[in-house]
Amino acid sequence: MLDRSTRNVLHPPPIEPGENEGWLVSYLDVLTLLITLFVLLLSLAGNGLAIKGDRYGGEVAALVTPQAEAAARMVAGVGLMPNHNGLQPRFPGLEIEGVSVLEDQKGITLRIDDNLLFDSGQAILTMQGREVLGRLRDVLASFEGEVSVEGHTDSMPIATSRFPSNWELSSGRAIAVLRYLSELGVPAERLRAVGYAETRPLESNETAAGRAANRRVELLLHQEANG
Repeated sequence: MLDRSTRNVLHPPPIEPGENEGWLVSYLDVLTLLITLFVLLLSLAGNGLAIKGDRYGGEVAALVTPQAEAAARMVAGVGLMPNHNGLQPRFPGLEIEGVSVLEDQKGITLRIDDNLLFDSGQAILTMQGREVLGRLRDVLASFEGEVSVEGHTDSMPIATSRFPSNWELSSGRAIAVLRYLSELGVPAERLRAVGYAETRPLESNETAAGRAANRRVELLLHQEANG
């Protein structure tokens, strides 16, 4: 006859339901986190999500809720883009050599090489400069926000009777552009002129190409947020 301890080893008592199942809780928590991460990754995929939805009969797209999509947009910074009231779609057709179009959180910037507008060391618009601004006239006149005309120079010093430093030169060029835009019909109350001299370079002033890039006039179009 076997004693009790031997019988327990050979024939262990049955495990009551619910015992030793605590690991399931942690396992389910991990699964929940993985599913949440998967949904967020699909949301961040953006345009690629629509393609996957078509390919798999919309099953993938169905996983993304409007709340998850809104959260993904905020993370990606889409909601921080300025509202330009339809101005941006018109710019791709605005192809002028020496004029660049950029967009960031400050607004839309039209960057114009200074050699399109002025002769070296001067702040009087050339005929070519007037033509360039004339081609921008319709876009600027229809824009309802503020237009900041910003003059920039390279680091090469200037000392003339009219321009004792690059501050006067950059400001004089910005004012010349502002005046001509006003003559073209852009409302003067929405214009302002700023001279930055050489304080905001785009490239190194150690090379001729860098100095040429730094000599520019920028038109910053800023649309204030509604409400």
